[in-house]
Amino acid sequence: MNKTAASLAAALTCALALSGCGSSDSPSAGEKAEPKTNGELVIWADDKRSAALKPFADKFGAENGVTVKVQAISKDQQTTFVTASQQGSGPDVMVGAHDWIGNLVQNGAVDPVQLSPDQTNGLNPNALKAVTFNGQTYGVPYAMENLALIRNTDLAPKAPATIEDLITEATKAKTPEKLCLQVGQNGDAYHLYPLYSSAGGYLFGTSANGDYDPKDLGVGKPGSVKAFQKIATLGEKGDKALKRSITPENSIATFTAKKCAFLVSGPWAITDVKKANIKYDISPVPGFAGGQPARPFLGVQTFYVASKGKNKALAQEFVTNYVTTPELAVALYEAEPRPPALTAAFDQVKGKDADLEKFVTAGKDGLPLPAVPEMAAIWDPFGKAEAAIVGGADPVKTITAAGKTISAAIK
Repeated sequence: MNKTAASLAAALTCALALSGCGSSDSPSAGEKAEPKTNGELVIWADDKRSAALKPFADKFGAENGVTVKVQAISKDQQTTFVTASQQGSGPDVMVGAHDWIGNLVQNGAVDPVQLSPDQTNGLNPNALKAVTFNGQTYGVPYAMENLALIRNTDLAPKAPATIEDLITEATKAKTPEKLCLQVGQNGDAYHLYPLYSSAGGYLFGTSANGDYDPKDLGVGKPGSVKAFQKIATLGEKGDKALKRSITPENSIATFTAKKCAFLVSGPWAITDVKKANIKYDISPVPGFAGGQPARPFLGVQTFYVASKGKNKALAQEFVTNYVTTPELAVALYEAEPRPPALTAAFDQVKGKDADLEKFVTAGKDGLPLPAVPEMAAIWDPFGKAEAAIVGGADPVKTITAAGKTISAAIK
């Protein structure tokens, strides 16, 4: 998961500006679906996953008599992929976040994937739901992530049941900060969402089939106003649990320096926590007393088949039949420990990593991060409203104005 909403918003906004959603190059009737262009299959992934994929890509290439190239794309992955796709220079397979789907489909960049009933049954249902868009499966999920409450057990022995209990325990711990939940000057809708949802807010409603409905915008409506009135009580003019001085850059470091007993973060934080030799435990993010459950967003890492790829038949074969094997899923887990979406792989690694089960438990009420293109309009106005309200701005006026800005952008 991209950990800063601002960078994700920039990528989405840039990608949406691109035009030209050409049709895919499928074989005509009777034509063999054989590799073209020198028998190469090109896979794009980030640095860590590229290294983990290499031996499996080599094996796939040897079995199919083709060359498989795994190329690392480190920055602006979504925008780079969409741009390359439109220019005809993109990969055959792209590895990325599930919430790209709406934008990728809108730009004609990815094809649906065809999974057998056995393959779909072998995947975590929430992960499979996350990669389903307009009734079709647009990727094969391989890893999941969600926020949880990570606490220093020397400073806070018991998991708090509510956010109010957390503040009480943090006060007893006498740390400089009560809660390390990143806000910064621009806010962070992703990290705030568990508290926002507990207080009765939502981003998009859902249609009868459970898909997000962009026409039902929750930001600026009475539920979101009440939510931010509660969130304001945690801010700099309230309990001081939420502060703009806690940023994406320093939230984990502040926790590992023992300057706060509680950290709201995901699996990506655990490596640093372990390096700091902190005794820790993981539990669900607590909600407000008497409120709704605190529901974090569920993020899913996904393999996509590129619509403009030169070897789409091979890409489908790799994504559907190689990515769904426990061996590859475990290798990707070992490259960056996050709960595997493949049930067989999860069962294989959970015995040696107790944190996996705890993160999955913390995310059991999680909601898939909206993959609709309209989500691009939410990040910046929502985040800036959050930062302002945490700093002491009027919650009613601020979030109502943000709702109007978002509504105007998505019409």
